[in-house]
Amino acid sequence: MTKQILIAGSGFAGTWAALAAARAVSLAGKEGEIAVTVVSPEPALHMRPRLYETAFDEMTPGIGPLLEAVGVRHLPGTVSDVDTAGRRVTVAGKDGTERVLSYDRFVLATGSTLFRPAIPGLAEHAFDVDQFDGATRLHDHLTALAGRPDTPARNTVVVVGGGFTGIELATKLPARLRSILGPDAAVRVVVLERAPAVGWELGDGPRPVIEEALADAGVESRTGAAAGAIDAGGVVTTSGERIEAATVVWTAGMRASPLAARIPGAHDALGRLAADRYLRAQGVPGVFVAGDVALAATDDDGNTALMSCQHALKLGRVAGHNAAAELAGLPLHPYSQALYVTCLDLGPWGAVQTEGWDRRVVLTRGEAKALKREINTKWIYPPAPDRQAAFTLADPAYEIVG
Repeated sequence: MTKQILIAGSGFAGTWAALAAARAVSLAGKEGEIAVTVVSPEPALHMRPRLYETAFDEMTPGIGPLLEAVGVRHLPGTVSDVDTAGRRVTVAGKDGTERVLSYDRFVLATGSTLFRPAIPGLAEHAFDVDQFDGATRLHDHLTALAGRPDTPARNTVVVVGGGFTGIELATKLPARLRSILGPDAAVRVVVLERAPAVGWELGDGPRPVIEEALADAGVESRTGAAAGAIDAGGVVTTSGERIEAATVVWTAGMRASPLAARIPGAHDALGRLAADRYLRAQGVPGVFVAGDVALAATDDDGNTALMSCQHALKLGRVAGHNAAAELAGLPLHPYSQALYVTCLDLGPWGAVQTEGWDRRVVLTRGEAKALKREINTKWIYPPAPDRQAAFTLADPAYEIVG
């Protein structure tokens, strides 16, 4: 009987898990004995790190031909439940039907979701750029502002959350708003961050650069305060300030996919499953984790993978390879990712690249912007549907920084 590897999700981790699993099956000469199936709503890889941009036609590249080229089946649907004891998953189709599939190895790669706390008005009135639909909804809303009366509230956007996404969005918004409302529009962008500084978690290294870029773009900061309530006319901060704004964008925090909670084992505060060095879910035979659902050590110094594209790519390669290797009798590959970089888009000012977990600044302005453009438009995209080329890139030892 054919053994089954099921992969939930076709994001960065899921796509590369599928390619790496297919590669391992091929290396072992087991194509007729081990099948690889990816379950996701559509055979596409959404460019989530780019959703603060507006080139939407470039953000959902199809992976159907690629999966077909390497012998991976795509099953439209969403894994809604996992029975690890019986090694079965429930797949919900778009039409509301359900089916149960058995697996020999399962790779959880369903990513993360935007954290939405119980703040009054958040669900009803805030926008986000977490997923493709949310990003296009925000874009349509901003475009429609041109048809409203010219008021300070119309021209104001509050970005809640001064982390990676919030900074990248905020530094682009002034120019984006002027392209919609006119070059002389009195636009206002405010970043609301509960920490003492915008980009607090990025450390002291890039912070002066970030602050310079925000000032250059004319972006205001409100730090040490969070959103207390949001309505159609703006936001009230926990410090008591009201900011009138027709647009509030929520970017504050991520949590692992809820499906991770369906798998037993240790979970961290973000909902991620603890994984061993081979990305097996600890204490759960047959289950591997990759991407934003994985709590995995990147090195021996106490660092763990972040919810980032950079880590998801490598996590996917290793988890997919090891899931297949266990069935095919190949050596397992330990996960490690000692090199850590960040490259943060800072709008018209440029960008900043850092290296190491202490985030030492190595490039700024135009040089860093060119690197960011290379990452966003080439490095993170799936390869062409060429079997051998894809297998070369799917090697779990392959290193890419993004």
